[in-house]
Amino acid sequence: MSDVLAPPPATDPFASLNAEQRAAVEHDIGVDKPRPLLIVAGAGSGKTNTLAHRVARLIQAGADPQRILLLTFSRRAAGEMSRRASGVLHRLLRRGGQESPIDLPWAGTFHAIGARLLREFAGRIGLDESFTIHDRGDSEDLMGMVRHEIGLSQTEKRFPLKGTCLAIYSRVVNSREPLEQVLQSTFPWCSEWEDRLKTLFGAYVDAKQEQNVLDYDDLLLFWSEMAADPVLGPELGALFDHVLVDEYQDTNRLQASILTGMKPDGAGVVVVGDDAQSIYAFRGATVRNILDFPQQFSRPAHLITLERNYRSTQPILDASNALIAAALERHAKTLWTERASSIKPQLVLIPDEAEQARWVCARVLEQREAGVALTKQAVLFRAASHSAALELELMRRNIPFVKFGGLKFLEASHIKDVLAVLRFAQNPSGRLAGFRAVQLIPGIGQATASRLLDAMAESADPLAALEAFAPPARSRADWDGFVALYRRLRTPGLRWPADIELVKAWYLPHLERLHDDAAVRAADVEQLAVLAGGHGSREAFLAEITLDPPEATSDRAGPPLLDEDYLILSTIHSAKGQEWSSVHVLNVVDGCIPSDMSTGSQDDIEEERRLLYVAMTRAKENLHLVVPNRFFIKQQAQMGDRHVYATRTRFITPAMLKHFEECAWVNAEQREVRRPVPDAVRMMVRDRARNAWK
Repeated sequence: MSDVLAPPPATDPFASLNAEQRAAVEHDIGVDKPRPLLIVAGAGSGKTNTLAHRVARLIQAGADPQRILLLTFSRRAAGEMSRRASGVLHRLLRRGGQESPIDLPWAGTFHAIGARLLREFAGRIGLDESFTIHDRGDSEDLMGMVRHEIGLSQTEKRFPLKGTCLAIYSRVVNSREPLEQVLQSTFPWCSEWEDRLKTLFGAYVDAKQEQNVLDYDDLLLFWSEMAADPVLGPELGALFDHVLVDEYQDTNRLQASILTGMKPDGAGVVVVGDDAQSIYAFRGATVRNILDFPQQFSRPAHLITLERNYRSTQPILDASNALIAAALERHAKTLWTERASSIKPQLVLIPDEAEQARWVCARVLEQREAGVALTKQAVLFRAASHSAALELELMRRNIPFVKFGGLKFLEASHIKDVLAVLRFAQNPSGRLAGFRAVQLIPGIGQATASRLLDAMAESADPLAALEAFAPPARSRADWDGFVALYRRLRTPGLRWPADIELVKAWYLPHLERLHDDAAVRAADVEQLAVLAGGHGSREAFLAEITLDPPEATSDRAGPPLLDEDYLILSTIHSAKGQEWSSVHVLNVVDGCIPSDMSTGSQDDIEEERRLLYVAMTRAKENLHLVVPNRFFIKQQAQMGDRHVYATRTRFITPAMLKHFEECAWVNAEQREVRRPVPDAVRMMVRDRARNAWK
């Protein structure tokens, strides 16, 4: 650490920071117990850069990197933070040549750090440290299995399916709300099943314990329980001098309780976020965490607001500021920039969805010819289904595009197959992984798989039980190959990643048998093996791949990249954290934004306002909000199809229209000039309407 404490160079490495960013970086540096700090970072205000400089400044001042806990929402974000902090430190220490990243061993996602802590404390909290972690799909399958075993699939009335049951369970755990309240507010149609759901969830917890598996929610729940313990809580807190949290507006109550449990006085806690971008309530996140943060600890937190925007032009910020200023509760801020422009955001009125699709395609191609690459343009929408007409029009015009929100890597069946074999070898008690793995063998079905797993569960030596098992005669040849593989995988001293190479060699012939597009899927298996090489052990790999999976499978992500350029289509939720030169937002009408499914409470409506704010603040130079007048809705057969007429979203009020250029299009090619209606005419119409009731 001697070079870390060297005097800073004459050139100030923090010179690029503005005054507010620098204040956040220098907050209580050198103080033994720094006050908790909330950095309210507006969209495009450089929050990642600020947090990275804070990490570097702490280390420069003598903080031990081993005692810094950095919590992010993706492994990539943690890596980016470490890389940026390394750059600052290298400038501080006058190091030349290749920059080596700072080793921040406790930088990662909440779930990844939780998994690591649970393994370290396993023996003290009643866990077997060899536990495996179920991804969302596996958790659903286990919930479904338990649901069937206790007879809830045989009921005469409709009982919630396994996915709904898991969603209810997860919401209760993460929101820390009673089951009755969650059912009433979010799943009202399931309220009549409250007692049976309690029985199901108890049996689900028992099944996880019997199989030595944890789900995503357990990683936070058990960590929170440790943090709340009068003995373990202070011990956990003492591991870290500084706790920094990115994207704090996306945390749930369970995550907030982890912070307050570990650091009751908030010493060394710094969180960064923007309440105006809190849009993940459907995952259990609550905007209350960031709104209430200043009073969450025994000492009040210091607050610093970052208002200078480095992304958008001032007219885009003016419109965005006006939108969010109408929020019922917020940390006040007004974004500003030095990027002046005379181009206002456009409010585009269009007859219907079909014309909307044609209009967007025409404008996208116009901007492409003007020098704005397709990859620098994005079309955003509230729900994935809203882009259906546009996708057809893009294909008709041969405009390549990538849509965010397709098949996830871990949801692909061939990836789940390979991981199931590895998990079954890691944890023979993992019934779900074993159930999937052994059924890959021709001739072995559910009944045979269940008999095998029962025998292994009852035996003191699961491997011996597997070797002694008598498979169906037609499965004997393939069975012997699987037993040989399992024996090798359970052999002590096998050096990782030899494990996955063995599984790959065994699985690829089965892949050829199971799938027509085996060549494409084999590329995914190969990619999985490459990823495995970057981890130190089978245990670490299985934990990391579950907690922070790759985004997409090759058969989804490949074809668009073969083109010279491609347009970005994305839901607004998936677009958070991104930016493009030009942004088109589809269906900016009531019923879509806000969604007609999200107007049940004032909190729901406020989150929909924030969702539109996030969409608008993705744009750097050009922003287009498209307002189609008419929608075509598919009804049940007996009702027929129908059109509905929509109005501009309630979030853009008449008082806000001065921040937009309003333009109406008769169709995608023919524009109609729209002039403001004189106030006198507006008043006359209002007076007539009022007088009619006198």
